[in-house]
Amino acid sequence: MLLVCYLAHGLPLEKRGYTGEGTFYFTGLGSCGEVNEDSDFIAALNAPQMANGANPNHNPICGRKARVTGPKGSVVVKIVDTCPPCQHGDLDLSPGAFEKIADFDDGRVKIDWHWV
Repeated sequence: MLLVCYLAHGLPLEKRGYTGEGTFYFTGLGSCGEVNEDSDFIAALNAPQMANGANPNHNPICGRKARVTGPKGSVVVKIVDTCPPCQHGDLDLSPGAFEKIADFDDGRVKIDWHWV
């Protein structure tokens, strides 16, 4: 039997979304064990939500996708890394992803995101 939990506003918990700050970082080898480039649409999830275990390469969140919306638009990113200083709800995006949602001069922007 499959049970789906709904919030008061009628969305399944998986689609409820998060609010936080979006930043960008220069990519390379991430905590999920992948090497990526700055042009890839990827992100590092904040440490509290990433909740890495003994081996972060085996984290079930690695590879999940999220739709991120910022001041300029939205982009779908793949989670490939952890952002230790980020707070719950924050995402650290690759430059390629960040430029879709904000200007680099902004540096840190308000974002909304949800799992897709």
